[in-house]
Amino acid sequence: MKALFVHAHFDDYEFTAAGTFALWQRQLRDDFQGRVLVCTDGKAGHHRLSREETGRVRLAEQEESARIGGYEFQHLRLPDGTIPRETSLRHTPTLLAALWRAIREFEPDYLFCPPLPVDPLAGVHLDHSDVAQAIRDVAYLINVPHAYTPEYPDESAEARSCRVPVILTVFDSYLAGANAFDLAVDIEPVFEQVARMSWCHQSQIREWLPWVGRHQMNAPESPAEWSSELRTRFERENVRLGLPRRPLTEVFTVTAWGESPSVDRLLADFPGLIPNPEREARLRLRFPETSGDEPVQGGI
Repeated sequence: MKALFVHAHFDDYEFTAAGTFALWQRQLRDDFQGRVLVCTDGKAGHHRLSREETGRVRLAEQEESARIGGYEFQHLRLPDGTIPRETSLRHTPTLLAALWRAIREFEPDYLFCPPLPVDPLAGVHLDHSDVAQAIRDVAYLINVPHAYTPEYPDESAEARSCRVPVILTVFDSYLAGANAFDLAVDIEPVFEQVARMSWCHQSQIREWLPWVGRHQMNAPESPAEWSSELRTRFERENVRLGLPRRPLTEVFTVTAWGESPSVDRLLADFPGLIPNPEREARLRLRFPETSGDEPVQGGI
């Protein structure tokens, strides 16, 4: 099992999918490989540090989280080797090319990314929405071997086929009441590990988030205090999603951007799923078992 998390910023992973990856690690051990791909340089979003200082601190924090969480961390690099600038991520051919290459190189079974806002009244973070749009747009091209060979030349005599992943979107607090989900994963068994990973992001949870004011939190003074604050945060998200406060959950929406999965595969693969026959029935309507008689479309 290989899972790839693609998002805009340092710390987006810990608040949306780290528990599910940790459950997979416990269940599959060496048969699981998780990778986190961050698409911006992390140099914005601090009230005291300079851009360069912010970038250095945030990178070190993410690397420490990766050490604790046992996942691979990568920075997305554009074809010229640069990392996209935070707050200025743009939907460009070079961004699509970089994502295409990163996905093809890792070839995940599951890819997690931010949701694409559709409600015009929903709040957005421009970096989140640009990553979502880029993943959606590049998804069909994942198994098009020469889609971006001008940016990444390939002199292979024969094109390599690449498995297209199932693509799911994660919870996004910026969307507020516009969040929806298909799958809810019980992360109680690994919550303390998630708390330890997120505690690594000191410049965020102890400095920036309390200062910026929109997250309704005070600066935690200890890991125990942060664990309590994080639990409250997860409980609040549960309530907004119409779930009980406990167990704490991570939620995902299944897209048709990549491979269309069978529902039985999802139920078998995802650890800690909270049963919900109504949502499962809706999933089966959206992703019926492949019958082999789907219409063939032209194009690439």
